[in-house]
Amino acid sequence: MPPYSEYSEYTPLLAAAATALGGICLYSLASPKSSSSAGGDADDGAPGLVKSLFLFFYSCFIKPHNGDGRGTQQDALESFYGKQAGAYDSTRKLLLQGREDMLALVSAQLEARASAENGSKKRRIWVDVGGGTGYNIEAMSRFVDVPNFFSSIYLVDFSPSLCDVARRRFARLGWKNVKVVCEDARKFRLEDYEDDVSGEMTPSASSPSARGYFAPSRAQHGAADLVTMSYSLSMIPDYHSVIDSISSLLAPQGIFGAVDFYTQSSADFAFRNFTGGFVDRHVSFFTRSFWRSWFDLDRVSLDPGRRDYLEYKFGTLLGVNGRNKALGGIPYYIWLGVHKAPFSSSSLPHEIVEKIDALATESPRLYPSSGSGKKGEDALARAVEKSAPEIRSKAFVTAVQNLSANLPLPAFFYQNHHWRIHYDDQLKKHTQFNNEYIYAFTWEDARVDEHILKLGPEDVVLAITSAGDNILSYARQGVASIHAVDLNPTQNHLLELKVASYTALPYEDFWMIFGEGKHPRFRELLLTKLSPHLSSRAFQYWLSNVHVFSAKKSNRGLYDTGGSRHAIRVVRWIGRLFFCKSAIAAILESKTLNEQREIWRSRIRPALLSRLLCNLVVSQESFLWAALGVPKNQLAMIESDHAASEASAAEKAGRRAARKSRSRAVWRYMVDTLDPVAEDTHIAADNPYYYVCLAGQFSRRCHPDYLSPRTHTVLSRPGALEGLRIHTDELDEVIARMAPGTLTVAVVMDSMDWFEPGTRDAARQISRLNRALAMRGRVMLRSSALTPWYVKEFEALGFTAKRVGVRGDGVCVDRVNMYASCWVCTKVGNLPPPTPEMDGIAGADINELVL
Repeated sequence: MPPYSEYSEYTPLLAAAATALGGICLYSLASPKSSSSAGGDADDGAPGLVKSLFLFFYSCFIKPHNGDGRGTQQDALESFYGKQAGAYDSTRKLLLQGREDMLALVSAQLEARASAENGSKKRRIWVDVGGGTGYNIEAMSRFVDVPNFFSSIYLVDFSPSLCDVARRRFARLGWKNVKVVCEDARKFRLEDYEDDVSGEMTPSASSPSARGYFAPSRAQHGAADLVTMSYSLSMIPDYHSVIDSISSLLAPQGIFGAVDFYTQSSADFAFRNFTGGFVDRHVSFFTRSFWRSWFDLDRVSLDPGRRDYLEYKFGTLLGVNGRNKALGGIPYYIWLGVHKAPFSSSSLPHEIVEKIDALATESPRLYPSSGSGKKGEDALARAVEKSAPEIRSKAFVTAVQNLSANLPLPAFFYQNHHWRIHYDDQLKKHTQFNNEYIYAFTWEDARVDEHILKLGPEDVVLAITSAGDNILSYARQGVASIHAVDLNPTQNHLLELKVASYTALPYEDFWMIFGEGKHPRFRELLLTKLSPHLSSRAFQYWLSNVHVFSAKKSNRGLYDTGGSRHAIRVVRWIGRLFFCKSAIAAILESKTLNEQREIWRSRIRPALLSRLLCNLVVSQESFLWAALGVPKNQLAMIESDHAASEASAAEKAGRRAARKSRSRAVWRYMVDTLDPVAEDTHIAADNPYYYVCLAGQFSRRCHPDYLSPRTHTVLSRPGALEGLRIHTDELDEVIARMAPGTLTVAVVMDSMDWFEPGTRDAARQISRLNRALAMRGRVMLRSSALTPWYVKEFEALGFTAKRVGVRGDGVCVDRVNMYASCWVCTKVGNLPPPTPEMDGIAGADINELVL
């Protein structure tokens, strides 16, 4: 229970307290060896279990805690902790959740930075503010070798009784690098204890000089590489001054970690862009009122102001919002931060913002194009580039707004890697996906892409993210940079996870997560290895969805998640309904293509390509969208091609054309897709796209290129993915903010099938592509139509179009064979500089683009 209550009377909320106590008792009884030690066998003077529970109950719910009458904070603390200090740890393990997670996260950050510095750092200082009994410091030994990893550790606490327990703990452990300081955290200064730390020492009562007491404010930063606060911020009345003092303790590149109780309404933070994300942050009115009232009885404040001030004073690196479900769902948070303004002798805040802006837009202002003097450059091309010299990314616009208001930069600017570009996750265009990705793997044949595009080290590629598989294939080919774009934030979260896993994990762990779709230690790896390489929002998402990779037998893993899981489950359902389960297993084990063909023709095709199934399930518009990602405009193209084919066949046969039918069109499309795949590609050996649908995972024999050991070796090298930028926005928006003539390849998949014929949408995007692409730059697209209507738009707007793949008469266009055609459109002419009317951008948006 929290500290120093001033009330001894029973209240209606005592029932809730008793419930919490009961939970703690049950936990303690289930762990009879629990003590104040985090990991050792000694008890550091802790009383027995029964006495510990009695002291806890008496101190928290019965005993008045008014100090000795002098009314100081230290007296109040000692009044509360004096009798129960030895029993503190054994009665707090269940109540104070998240402490070990916070330690895992900060240690992962420190280790990642040490690795980036090639282990050059010789000294590392940790200050644990409100460290109490030293539990956290000993618990840190689960993650790092504490005596050797840190040169100095300072436990700062204002309770003499808790400090005594801490001293006994570290004497038992024999850790000479830990110093326990019983002092007001506001007055603690490293200069008083570290000889080689610059700064003014704390004024003492023995030398009360005016200069000492009224000297200028403390420095903006100090020498501590790590500062932590564990369930102490909510106990400090004058929290502003403590948080301010931590700024002068924390080194320029230091990490600040906190874990504590909280309550907050979404109305308080919904319009902030610097909090690092809002997953599970909102606490309902009833829950807020209940927990605030209960904790207020013991002077523990769950007022959101404490957390708000943390996020205002520092830049947010990571944030987690949790619930202690064992004790009725008490809300708690874990927060990691850094100095608000990045400190560097060569990088001021505006320089960092400019750099990230250039990385997001391929701006030649900071990164001059190697193509100045390119072949084919003419006056019109120069005019196009000159027409928008100050195009800025949305991230830049937001950063400038924050800096001008003295707010921290958005959390994305404090990442260790600048892969992910800032976006506003509260916009309806992002929330419409209900926090779920559609595709857990990419339905594009990376081998065919590589053959068609033949990418090289000078290429700058823009492509739709989907599940990120093809993005990683392009990266493996060694291109200069890649812009991955997706409107669905969770598709980009999935790509981020893959990129972080290349950076931090050995191949076998990488394979288990993305090859098998399961890993028994995924949560541990997420906290201790992956977290330094993820943006806060991506980290929050995966921490909330660790069940995706659960190794339980009942869980089917990653590839049974996302919207596309519905299609995979239909296949599984058909296998049961038509007794094809064994046939599907036989397909996956088939040794030859002939063996596969026989199984397909005799056992699977009659069920999977049943007209009844197509009529009842597959042809339904809701299923096509939710399970397969087929929008209505693309469906209309499928129907149109089918009607034209039927009419042509009828004309040749001299009979009347069949009546239009969506079901017939979809069924025909299914046949043209699946028959060639089953007849001409060996699924067990060389078609990972259908293998994963049938098996629910990839095999060591059959998997996409990004899962190969060779690709892992290439992309896990330091800096291998630093050219990646992940944009969460419409494709149109990202293209419009690219510096003219900087892209060489744009891969838009089948996205142009989504446009409404007869509108300006397709023409506007093609015009923007023309402007962003260098001369002879290429757009690769796939379509559900043999000749999509928008090809003529390309040809009218400075491109030549060539169909490089087509399916028909039982021939696969690629191993997926999901699309009727594949096209490459090559830029051969520049369009005139755009006007707001031509480009379809409102005047207000133009102003936003210009600094």
